[in-house]
Amino acid sequence: MSKKSNYSYIGIAFIILVFGIIFIPKIVDRISNNDISRQESRSNLKKSEASRKSDLVFISNNGENRKVPDFSFINQDGKTITNKDYEGKVYVIEFFFTTCPTICPRMNRNLIQIQNEFKDFEDFGVASFTINPDYDTPEVLKAYAEKYKVTNPNWHLMTGDKEAIYKLSNEGFYIYAAANDSVEGGFEHSGNFALIDKKGYIRCRVVNGNPIIYYNGITSESEKTDEDGKVEEISALKEDIKKLLNE
Repeated sequence: MSKKSNYSYIGIAFIILVFGIIFIPKIVDRISNNDISRQESRSNLKKSEASRKSDLVFISNNGENRKVPDFSFINQDGKTITNKDYEGKVYVIEFFFTTCPTICPRMNRNLIQIQNEFKDFEDFGVASFTINPDYDTPEVLKAYAEKYKVTNPNWHLMTGDKEAIYKLSNEGFYIYAAANDSVEGGFEHSGNFALIDKKGYIRCRVVNGNPIIYYNGITSESEKTDEDGKVEEISALKEDIKKLLNE
């Protein structure tokens, strides 16, 4: 090896030594001050912003996003409640009746869990419409609310004109409800919940490329996923409520 090569290696070693003396203490100082991993690129900021946005879709009908139809009913406190009272709020919709011997108790226990999880959110509510308004007077609904420990001031259990309620259910939300003397309890109805955003639009998540539209209100959180790995729907509903509250 030539003397010239030796001089080159010595020079490189000297430069590395100088670098270490000058810069290593600065790097150590930045690590100790939690500054070394700061990310400030535009792409990272965009990703962060995107992660905070809701990925819930709108439900469309004939090319238009579906909104909650206008309604006006009487709640458990004898007050007139309309869709306007829910403006600016994220809320869940159900159709039920107080003497239901089958799915309604489970649906409302699930809604109580949801109510309690979002108790600190003034912009969260529930809209419960009875499909047996002849029996479910405001007084009956009040007792039912007390029995289930409904405490959210934005949870209205509503009664009123039977035809208007059935039209809202079957035509407004496409959530099935009907009187049927041949079934237990005298009425049959869907156990589904609808999720509404702050502007009154029906929203939902997409599963395997398809919108689920409604959430099964009689599932249990004790089973977080089904055999296909799909998130149990009450858990999914809670996750999606959080997303809409943050929009």
